[in-house]
Amino acid sequence: MTAPRRVAIYARVSTADQNTANQILRLNEVAARAGWEVVQTYTETISGAKRSRPALDAMMADAARRKFDVVAAWDVSRLGRSLRDLVDLFENLRALKVDLYLEQQALDTSTPAGRALLQMSGVFAEFERAMIVERTKAGLAHARARGVHCGRPPASDALTSAIRALREQRVGMDRIAKELRCGKGLVHRVCTAMEQEAANAQG
Repeated sequence: MTAPRRVAIYARVSTADQNTANQILRLNEVAARAGWEVVQTYTETISGAKRSRPALDAMMADAARRKFDVVAAWDVSRLGRSLRDLVDLFENLRALKVDLYLEQQALDTSTPAGRALLQMSGVFAEFERAMIVERTKAGLAHARARGVHCGRPPASDALTSAIRALREQRVGMDRIAKELRCGKGLVHRVCTAMEQEAANAQG
């Protein structure tokens, strides 16, 4: 009887308000369906752009010691901090004869189709898009932590009061925007808030 393939799960999230539990649960389900034996789980909470990745480094050291046959991750974006790092990781795993399974990309390098897919630029393009999104979110979170407002600038109290006053006189929203030389979106938000306040008062 052939021994089950040994799999190491790698799960990463970017911020402390996220957790790796769902990634780990899904990958354990994948391993169970495939008949793999999960021998180690590596987790970390760290931005993909960070240079220090202790859990990933530990996993690669264990791969060199032949502690497992497959690395399973939820998504390609969980593994690398740059395209160059990602390519290096793939090459190192291949040199160690350790296969890679990526759930979201349906990639399994133990199969000829998986090895072919890995050579296609689509996997790397998807990684680059995911990393851009992650870095943007990390930047916004960092800015908010420093008290920097992100998104639309808040309307001044005077402008909001003017919009309310005109709306109370039953002036149309387009006309209000034109009269006050402000965006229609802002006028709509203020008017919607007024309607909600009126509904709450009646309720």
